[in-house]
Amino acid sequence: MDTKKLLGKRIKELIKRNGISQEKIAEMAGIEPAALSNIVTGRNYPLLGTLDKIIKILNVNYVDVFDFEHKESSETLKKQIIEMLDSCPGKIEDIYKITKALLK
Repeated sequence: MDTKKLLGKRIKELIKRNGISQEKIAEMAGIEPAALSNIVTGRNYPLLGTLDKIIKILNVNYVDVFDFEHKESSETLKKQIIEMLDSCPGKIEDIYKITKALLK
């Protein structure tokens, strides 16, 4: 997936998490709802000033907005985990313990 779409998807997720409508975010950011729609659908990049406003409204930071890593599908993440385990067989027990602790 290209960066524009990933960024849009992430902003949409953060908007949803905040419980504020896209229309309200657009109003607060001083942009047209259609402009925000084009951003969250990955059609357009936001202008830097617009992104600054959205970040402040959502009370997040740039790192939060550009954190795309978790956007991979579950199947892709499972494959990556298996690849990591295969490349570090000596760490399997440690990873098991960490995973087990996280799931408690």
